This record gives sequence, C-alpha cells and structure tokens, in this order.
Amino acid sequence: MEAFKTLNSGVAPLNRVNVDTDQIIPKQFLKRVERTGFGQFLFNDWRFDEKGNEKPDFVLNQDGYKDASILVSGRNFGCGSSREHAPWALQDFGIRVIIAPSFADIFHNNCFQNGVLPVVLPEDVVQKIIEHSENDPDYRITVDLEAQRVWDENEEIVADFNMEPFRRHCMLNGLDDIGLTLEDEDDITSYERERSEHGGVVPA
Repeated sequence: MEAFKTLNSGVAPLNRVNVDTDQIIPKQFLKRVERTGFGQFLFNDWRFDEKGNEKPDFVLNQDGYKDASILVSGRNFGCGSSREHAPWALQDFGIRVIIAPSFADIFHNNCFQNGVLPVVLPEDVVQKIIEHSENDPDYRITVDLEAQRVWDENEEIVADFNMEPFRRHCMLNGLDDIGLTLEDEDDITSYERERSEHGGVVPA
C-alpha cells in the first residue's frame, strides 16, 4: 500500500449527504475478481447515462475536477452495504483523500486498508471547502497527515483533524494488514525455523 504523508490537490465537490456504496460502485460490477480496474465504474449511474455517455453535469466529468485527488462530500459518506470494492474504486480512479463531516464505520475502516485517507472535519468547514471548489475549479487544498491539518492556498481555511494513532501510523508508513505482519517477518521466520527443527513443537 502506498504511504501517505502530504497531498496538495484540486478538489472535487460532491455536495450530497448519505452517499452510499451502491452508488460509489454499483452491484453489477462486483463480479470482477481483481482488486484493480474498478475506477472506470466509480459512480457509474451518476457519471453515465443509459447509453454509456458521460453526463456533463456530474462533477467528475467536468474539466477542472476530473483529475482531482481530493473528494469532498456531505455527512455519512460510504453508508449502505459493506463492500470493500467502494474504496477500491475510489483509489483506482485516483482519489487519495475524502473529506466529510462523518463516514459510515465499515467504509471508514475499509478506506484505511486500501490507501484512501478519510478526513473528518466540522460540517461548516466542509461546506466552505465545497463552496470554494464549486466556485473555482482551480481551488486547491493541502492535506498533511503528519501535522493532521488541512489548509487552502490563501489560508482562508485552516483546520485540524484527529486520527487514531495506529491508523495514522499505518497510513504514514503504507501498512495494510499484510504489511503489519511483515514488520514481524524476522520473528515469524525464526519461529517457523525452530518449529521445523523440533518436529513441529517450539521448545519453551
């Protein structure tokens, strides 16, 4: 998993509450066995019409927003079913940070496992970021995980956010569950060697 420290990016404003995982990645695309390639289906029903043409009024289809790595949205982002494909699709599309007043618990946890940083900010701050980005497609903000701070270029918006230390450590070092296990690789190898040498039993 790619480590995350600081990101300066344009902002895609998705001014909706209760954005659910069924919209983030619709169910018909869950049959794929790979963890990659889901970005093309992100927000499929909002991005495309029934003929597969882009809807010009959807933010991620608009110049100035389609290449943004930061998505800002309303409260309870990621509600609905617990599919891990939702952060897969966001990450594969190029979204590294989601800012919202609140997240659904399972989606919030899944983000950390897949290199997407969910940042909780007060609702009034989120609305200001949305308004600035809607009014100016060139609007940019910086998200600094080490400092746990978000700010824009003219420092009109400066906001701190809290994060569980363990989650922060994992994101800063690019550690998912496999990465955490590999931190103890030497001890695991030593244990397995002793176990093999003693017929499957490790001496006390």
